[in-house]
Amino acid sequence: MTKTKPTLVVNVSLAGADRDYDERVTFLHRPFRIVRVGTNGDVETAEAFVEQWAEEAAAIAVTGIREARAAGLYDGELAAVERVMQATTAVPVTDGHALLDVLQEWAIRHVQTEMPGFFNNARTVVLGGVNHDRTTRILREYTQNLEFADPLLRLDLPAKVDSKPVLGMAAHAGMWPIHKLPRQVKSKVNAPGQRLSNALARRAARDCDVVVATYDELIGFGLEDLAGKTLVSSAISDERLEDLAARGVDMVLDTTPQPFPVTVSAAVLEALMLATVAGAGRLTNDDLLDMIIDAGLEPRVLYPNGQKRKSRFAFVIHPLSQKFFSNVEPLGTISRVTPPLVMDAVEKALAYAPPFVYSHVTGIKSPTGAEAEGWLISVGGTPKELMAHSPEFTYARLLMAAETARKLGAQVMGLGAFTKVVGDAGVTVAKKAPLPITTGNSYSASGALWAAHEAMLQLGLAEIDDQGRLRGKTMVVGATGAIGSVCARLLALSSDELWLVSPETAKLLALKHDIERGDPRAEVHVAATPDGHLGDMDLIVTATSGAGKRVLDITQVKPGCVITDVARPLDLSAEDVAKRPDVLVIESGEIELPGEVRMKDIGLPPGVVYACMAETVVLALEGRYETFTVGRNIEWEKVKEIYKLGLKHGMKLATISGVNGVFSADDLARIREVALEARGQDLAATP
Repeated sequence: MTKTKPTLVVNVSLAGADRDYDERVTFLHRPFRIVRVGTNGDVETAEAFVEQWAEEAAAIAVTGIREARAAGLYDGELAAVERVMQATTAVPVTDGHALLDVLQEWAIRHVQTEMPGFFNNARTVVLGGVNHDRTTRILREYTQNLEFADPLLRLDLPAKVDSKPVLGMAAHAGMWPIHKLPRQVKSKVNAPGQRLSNALARRAARDCDVVVATYDELIGFGLEDLAGKTLVSSAISDERLEDLAARGVDMVLDTTPQPFPVTVSAAVLEALMLATVAGAGRLTNDDLLDMIIDAGLEPRVLYPNGQKRKSRFAFVIHPLSQKFFSNVEPLGTISRVTPPLVMDAVEKALAYAPPFVYSHVTGIKSPTGAEAEGWLISVGGTPKELMAHSPEFTYARLLMAAETARKLGAQVMGLGAFTKVVGDAGVTVAKKAPLPITTGNSYSASGALWAAHEAMLQLGLAEIDDQGRLRGKTMVVGATGAIGSVCARLLALSSDELWLVSPETAKLLALKHDIERGDPRAEVHVAATPDGHLGDMDLIVTATSGAGKRVLDITQVKPGCVITDVARPLDLSAEDVAKRPDVLVIESGEIELPGEVRMKDIGLPPGVVYACMAETVVLALEGRYETFTVGRNIEWEKVKEIYKLGLKHGMKLATISGVNGVFSADDLARIREVALEARGQDLAATP
């Protein structure tokens, strides 16, 4: 039985000859011999090779002119490749454009499907030119943050010309005089625009998330530090992947499948397809689909430094009072030398200031390997000023912050402190913002009771059963609010008696009825004010939007009571807390982020953030770029979900802290001793 002679397909490349090969392979169930011959940028030699190989080959692929230019092997016109392709009509000659368009689009959509939101708002730099046209068109569906080295792509001219043929004819006519200039003169005409585009692209590349380039374009452009970046490229060999690993690349998306022992281009794959279709000058869409599926071709997602995913978030903060101005210069200096009356005017003026980036947050790393970076974006209004304006005033500033976040590449944005209280608690902002929004209230509710439970355990004065439930009385002040209502539902399951306190009578009755429908463990009571019941409570959660107004009389609280203050600004001032050394007043559960976190001071220990910010970080680490918590009705299922996701990604309850900082073991022992003395109990007699 005679052996079938392999069909010959030749790749004539204008790039270097160092990657030449002569290999026998099987493709689409047929034997092939594939040969690559490089010409080191010599167009005449390439034309001669096409004529020569046309006598034997079933199809020819012509490639490498852009790579040759990037490598410094060729400085002529890109249009010269047409001469090479027209050197023969005896066999099909292709540059792979038809298949390349399909592969480029498929690769981007494949990653976006497998890792939803991956390219959302990604800061992207595109090197090269129209060879990346389809890639950039699809990326525009997910991000506006694109920067180009090619002036034509910067203006999106290829897409505009394709969509408007008249514009294409006008552009061709307008460029006709330049096309007729000698090459040396033409290069001088084009040089200023190209230099400007290169300079802009090089600056953007320092902070970008995604680079779109062939390997030769990357080397020619001189990008050395690619740490943490994703490269969208093609035909990446094992040797080149090792080099990219050394440059710190996180992920390589190779748009060209590699079914053979040698690395081939999309043009070679298209030439192989042409060689299987008798008399085919071109491939139909059906041909491409059938052969792609039959050959099992798929984009390659490669992780040269191990599989990881890095997400991006933003979080909106604002000054809680005038004293926070000292964290930002020149306001810090101004506040130290300016009379209080003038600072009041400064406070009013700053409410109108545009948002600014207060801090870049880096070093967040989950035990799963996922990483996140983010930006703290500050709006200027204090709670006093935000409350003095209409909700629309704050919405406008939050939408400006969201636009800043989009340009930075954030995939999800959280609202902090009073920005999530104003108006409809994030609903309007979420509808209008260019990225998903969360208030973080689900994790705030979870973190508040997490901290309360831990504080009660450490204080050791309340009875807690083996399931972690409190054998005692609890109260939620501000129970009808977003966080307060969830805290109430949780405490109804984990305490004996629960008091719901709020001036919103109708909402309070509705909340009581709703909780009781769930057959809670606790007996539920309601009150418009906390007075008269404070002396019986073992645990109190304050979750009002009082903006510093007095919400309870701490002098009436039971000795040894634990108060968790969820509100921002805090419901209880340092002066109030100082009145009761026998009461443990803690701030809501702050969360310690995983990794070696680096960011500017936000008034908490290093690496520790408010739970609402931690929710934003958890969503980023999980790749859940979605509007998670908005509005005043927090879903119980989301509270449980974000708590579990937080544990998955290494979130820890931070050391218990209050208005004067972290509580030490000695601090807790002292509070316990004074509380027992106030109760008239013997320290040794308590558990």
